[in-house]
Amino acid sequence: MTQQVPSTEPELAGVRNFRDVGRLPTVDGRRVRHGVLYRSGHLAHATEEDAAFLASLGLHTVFDFRNAADQKLEGPDVELPGVRNVNLPLSDPADGAEFWKMVRDGDLDQLRAILSDGKGAARMIASYRTMVKQRTAEHSRVLHALADDSVPALMHCAAGKDRAGVSIAVTLLALGVEREAIVADYLESNAKHRRYKVRRSGSADTAYTPEVMELLDPLFDARAEYLEAAFTSIEETWGDVETYLAQGLGLAPETRERLRERLLD
Repeated sequence: MTQQVPSTEPELAGVRNFRDVGRLPTVDGRRVRHGVLYRSGHLAHATEEDAAFLASLGLHTVFDFRNAADQKLEGPDVELPGVRNVNLPLSDPADGAEFWKMVRDGDLDQLRAILSDGKGAARMIASYRTMVKQRTAEHSRVLHALADDSVPALMHCAAGKDRAGVSIAVTLLALGVEREAIVADYLESNAKHRRYKVRRSGSADTAYTPEVMELLDPLFDARAEYLEAAFTSIEETWGDVETYLAQGLGLAPETRERLRERLLD
């Protein structure tokens, strides 16, 4: 039996951007059930109290969309008793360790070269489009797992914004959640207490100047234009969401119905 979760969002000390996706409305008047689908940043720095809370949720599966570079940088997820961990690396807007090395150690000229004049936002948009068009096998696997037995589930990447954001959005599309509600949930990652904290080398004076932070903003923002680029990619490639789910992800009508029964009130 799925355990009831608190009505107020918990304050987790070592896990950023955690939230229950429950209560989002569908176009046919239903809502996502509380306590079946969660999203967050990585669990590698979870405190004992954080881990105890996560263990209390009765999770079946944790989907970790980080790649090997992320896991080397941040560490493995904390182990939760009885929980299945599934690692499905997705395209990272930062392109892994080498890019983050430039961000952490690079001088201002390097950052300007790779992120200025809209290049940072363009990088994000291209990555979101890639995650939709080239990662159909991974998204199909997630949806089939959720339909079969993998709930309650938690989806996360490093910050819980981009790779987890797209995967949550795809799941919500399959459930028939209203598009505006999907975007609104995604934008909640902009809250100050949710945002990923990058650790840069050097003193605070040199690492976090206003120009540096402005250059990095596109990487850490959740912008509607990013998620809309993913939606546009679906429409350009498959014509509409229904065809994307059926042909792109191989989601049969009976599988989709099982998914809706498991995750919707």
